[in-house]
Amino acid sequence: MLGACTDRAARRLERAAQLSQEMIIVDGHIDVPYRLGNYPEDVSGPTVGGDFDYPRAIRGGLNAPFMSIYIPSERQGIPGAARHLADSLIDMVYAIAAHAPAQFAVATSVKDVLSHKEAGLVSLPMGIENGAPIDSLADLQHFYDRGIRYITLTHARVNQICDSSYDSTRTWQGLSPFGERVVDEMNRLGIIVDISHVTDSTIRQVLRHSKAPVWASHSSARHFTPGWERNMSDELIEALAAQGGVIMISFGSTFLRSGFRAAQQDMRDRIESQMQELGLERYEAEGVRYFESERKANSIGTVRDVADHIDHVVHLVGIDHVGLGSDFDGVTALPSDLQDVSMYPRLVAELLRRGYSDEDLAKILGGNALRVWEDVERIAAELQAAPAAP
Repeated sequence: MLGACTDRAARRLERAAQLSQEMIIVDGHIDVPYRLGNYPEDVSGPTVGGDFDYPRAIRGGLNAPFMSIYIPSERQGIPGAARHLADSLIDMVYAIAAHAPAQFAVATSVKDVLSHKEAGLVSLPMGIENGAPIDSLADLQHFYDRGIRYITLTHARVNQICDSSYDSTRTWQGLSPFGERVVDEMNRLGIIVDISHVTDSTIRQVLRHSKAPVWASHSSARHFTPGWERNMSDELIEALAAQGGVIMISFGSTFLRSGFRAAQQDMRDRIESQMQELGLERYEAEGVRYFESERKANSIGTVRDVADHIDHVVHLVGIDHVGLGSDFDGVTALPSDLQDVSMYPRLVAELLRRGYSDEDLAKILGGNALRVWEDVERIAAELQAAPAAP
């Protein structure tokens, strides 16, 4: 019996690997640029640091990882600092594609993603994580022209656009007046509004205000982490789905179960203490090797935890409103069988085990995300074509 179960699991994984190569996989959030700013590596080949590089992406079937242009909250309040960092990280993404044009290409539309898939290229669409660089509506045009296709409205602190789920200060009780104008202009330009990291009241106001569907690029279900505002409540997932949006499930262990947050902190503290004892610097070669080896040897959770979140969303609002937003390169702890971008087939195999059809999987892996992106593109074209108000 055990042998039969093992054979079924092996066949299922083989089928999952095939589907991962055939279907389009969109990942809503991978922190490659900021990671490379700390420890530069050539991601066109195997890398020591992080969870993403080209060989692993190809093994996993990854087609369109959204490159996070991450702006730490510490950059807020320093004139020009947030915009300067955003532009430098965008430059880095273009440099990755220019360095390896047979492997990568920057994508600024759904059409680009589809054509890159046909050409065997990994698309590199971009999203800004934290709207701190947006001080005027003209800044939105600047970043749209540079290829940005979503903006996470804030990160760990309240900013000029809205309140943050990580910040006890609730300056705006949701969106600021400027934030409402930002959402309007994002709709007009064709930039997806990303509601990860924001407060519940901000999400409600965005959903009422936005003319286009929005998404949560890397969030999970609060059902499994009661009281943690960073994940989305059932009520908010239902409201997001009613407006046509998608929640993209994070793989980070802290998003998956309440108890995992303390386990990750303990693990990180232990690794950092060991590194200090060994005299290793975090962003020097030996320190990077040690940190990566230790965190991956001390994984927290399994692929089943991620699949539970997908199940929950599907049972709550249907198959059309869930996707993937791993947060690879942006989190410390990950499940044992979802450690990097080579491992999407492990998740596909688990979803096959749970009875998901090929059509379901195509939607979860990328179809739902691309549908929202297409809707945002279409609505932007309609808004731009509409006659100006007198």
